[in-house]
Amino acid sequence: MQSEQNKIRVVLADDHPIVMTGFAMSLSGLGMDVVGQARTPDEAAAMYAELRPDVLVLDIRFGTELTGLDAARGILAKFPAARIVFLSQFDQDSLIKETYRIGARAFVTKDCDPADLATAVRHAHAGKLYFLPQIAERLANLSVRGDVSPQSQLDARGLEIFKLMAEGLTNAEIAEKLNLSAKTISNISQAVKEKLGVHRQAYITKLAVKHGLIEP
Repeated sequence: MQSEQNKIRVVLADDHPIVMTGFAMSLSGLGMDVVGQARTPDEAAAMYAELRPDVLVLDIRFGTELTGLDAARGILAKFPAARIVFLSQFDQDSLIKETYRIGARAFVTKDCDPADLATAVRHAHAGKLYFLPQIAERLANLSVRGDVSPQSQLDARGLEIFKLMAEGLTNAEIAEKLNLSAKTISNISQAVKEKLGVHRQAYITKLAVKHGLIEP
């Protein structure tokens, strides 16, 4: 058993208290020190800045506009050395790849064995990447096939507008939300449709769901 001084300090962030409590108990039982539990992306970012844990275990989906990916980007911008392990029930290929692209150290699914999560935390703490075997295989296949996800084909503004299109907003509504001209939005949305090869609303929404950009 590790001494108190050598225990890996972990913050958990998930909006399902039962899930978070279960993992907290498991990690504590495996010799780790769970120093904080956050329920929103904003809370996770604030708790990380305050507690500076060795590893942050972060859910991807929260019941808010912000996601774990948003929180991770903000944290890594301020603390480039942050060690982040993503925890999610969603395991779309493009979503997994995006977590690694932004700088996460590991991705584990919520149905994993607690020992796998502990292994991921230890690897992240040591500055290493950790792949569950099935995740590693899917990422390898994705590299071979090539990534055709919206995340890989669109810039940040295009992706933001694509997500709003997928949620059913009109060009006028998107323009108002983003404080841009309707003409600008019209031009970008048309370019997005051409680049992704989708034009009907149903296909736009389906594509966004498939790649984990919006909730089903």
